[in-house]
Amino acid sequence: MASSKRTLGKTYDPAPIEGKWYRCWNERGMFRGLVDSKKPHFSVVIPPPNVTGSLHMGHALNNTLQDISCRFMRMCGFNVLWLPGTDHAGIATQNVVEKHLSSQGISRHDLGRERFVEKIWEWKKEYGDRIINQLKRLGASCDWERERFTMDEGLSRAVRAVFVRLYKEGLIYRGNYIVNWCPRCLTALSDLEVDHRDEVGVLYHVRYPFVEGDGHIVVATTRPETILGDVAVAVHPRDEKNRALVGRKVRVPVAGRVVPVIEDMMVDPGFGTGLVKITPAHDPNDFLVGQRHGLEAIQVIDEHGAMNGEAGPNFDGMDRIEARKKMLSLLEEEGLLEKTEDHEHAIGHCYRCSTVIEPYLSEQWFVKAAPLAAPGIEAVREGRIRIIPDQWVGTYNNWMENIRDWCISRQLWWGHR
Repeated sequence: MASSKRTLGKTYDPAPIEGKWYRCWNERGMFRGLVDSKKPHFSVVIPPPNVTGSLHMGHALNNTLQDISCRFMRMCGFNVLWLPGTDHAGIATQNVVEKHLSSQGISRHDLGRERFVEKIWEWKKEYGDRIINQLKRLGASCDWERERFTMDEGLSRAVRAVFVRLYKEGLIYRGNYIVNWCPRCLTALSDLEVDHRDEVGVLYHVRYPFVEGDGHIVVATTRPETILGDVAVAVHPRDEKNRALVGRKVRVPVAGRVVPVIEDMMVDPGFGTGLVKITPAHDPNDFLVGQRHGLEAIQVIDEHGAMNGEAGPNFDGMDRIEARKKMLSLLEEEGLLEKTEDHEHAIGHCYRCSTVIEPYLSEQWFVKAAPLAAPGIEAVREGRIRIIPDQWVGTYNNWMENIRDWCISRQLWWGHR
């Protein structure tokens, strides 16, 4: 009787073994979630990877943990649906495709909107397919018959339907507010899309001469270029050192504009000199002060991060950083720059291109966050949701109780419309 012998290789090659069993599992429908199953249901929607490139180790860990959970629940007798898909990732994908085109000497403006979006769809096809194949190579037990992309027609219809419903319920509105603006991506960003980095900058102490009589006050600022948009100077109502100045008029350096000294609780008496310049069009706190006091909002920086006509002929068209240098030069010439000092503070950057963001007054769409946060606060207080460890409950409540409305507008060519 002939004997068959198989030679064991010197090294183990997992690819054919893994491929064989993965095909077997799929062919037998072992990963399929059944709508009419009598078993208890367990569903997981995969956090869809962005179609910006290939998966990384973080994705491998995340999806392995999900796979363990789904396989365990199947073993426990549950009807499991692990829904796979990929994310269009608006600003992230637009940026990566722009960089890809830039390496070829092409800009999106050279192509125009329609052709540029076609290029992104080509990118999505290549990298979306690569991501799905990587998940399969990991052995992810997803129901591949239900694979989705966040800009599939069905999901786009759902986005529009929910938008209309929330608008009718008064939870979505349009208004003029200060937003985080990226002058490079030319789009508004949500607070979560801003990367705050601690940097050592400069605090400039600037003299604002009194309109009547001799003397001046000193205001500390990190952004002297925005002085051109000042409409007031503020003190804290309980600041004994400075509150006697309330009601007096001062002249804005270089701009020459006459503005009042006002009082407002927003002012931190311990910052700088305790006197704060108010520029409603270029600072979120100043914007709120301006609303409370009925102040004009003078916008001196445009969407490209350049000074506009409101900044005056000496600055019109100048980049904001160059404008800062020119402003400091003029302040020194006029004897209005009293001193400078190092100052560590957090500076917001675009989370995708790292450009310093510009607080920018513009009309955008917002979601009212407070009504949506209230049920979440109540659920934790009533014990229906438990946060572990307990020490983070205070942080959670502080964030939820002081939540700001969410800016959902994006001035992009790629994404839901």
